Amino acid sequence: MNWCIIIPILVGIISAILGYLLGRYVLNNKAEDSGENISELKERILNLENNLELCRKNKLQLQNDLEACNKSKASLTLDLNAKKNESNTDLGVVASSFSGATILTIPFDAEAAKIAYGKKIKQDDLKIVEGIGPKIEGLFHNFDIKTWKALSETSIEKCQEVLNSGGERYRIHKPGTWPKQALLAYQGRWKELVKWQDELDGGKA
Repeated sequence: MNWCIIIPILVGIISAILGYLLGRYVLNNKAEDSGENISELKERILNLENNLELCRKNKLQLQNDLEACNKSKASLTLDLNAKKNESNTDLGVVASSFSGATILTIPFDAEAAKIAYGKKIKQDDLKIVEGIGPKIEGLFHNFDIKTWKALSETSIEKCQEVLNSGGERYRIHKPGTWPKQALLAYQGRWKELVKWQDELDGGKA
């Protein structure tokens, strides 16, 4: 028997068998690792899908809450507008003070003013005050006194300061009754104001 030939053949066969077995072992381990990785990935994907579904549910809930808030806002807006309309149509009196006395006022009534004066009266037109013309009205506007209410709350001393700002030709005016005239206009007491102005001389009592 020629061992020189047989031995290399046996070594080759044994090596082939060992290589085959080692290859199967490595492949099996890789397959197991791959199987574990796939299972882990599947679990992660499932968790992500569950989280996504939860986010969708939360989003839907938030949308429902937002819609409910918008409906509530719209309802409150309607209620507020209704209250404003009631206030505008209500002649409910407003308390105002002059010389320490509390007097009741009502909103501006253009028709009542027109009837009292026989002409259209513009709200907060300072020229309605006996003694105030366009130039003097402009002086008061320069001092940011642009409404009957603002003039009614202005002291006589302040009125004189406004007149003085216009120069010598305006200092001769006497604003002693102007704040009270403005108050009557602000309060809508037109008949009383017209009657009183008939008795005045250029705004002087």
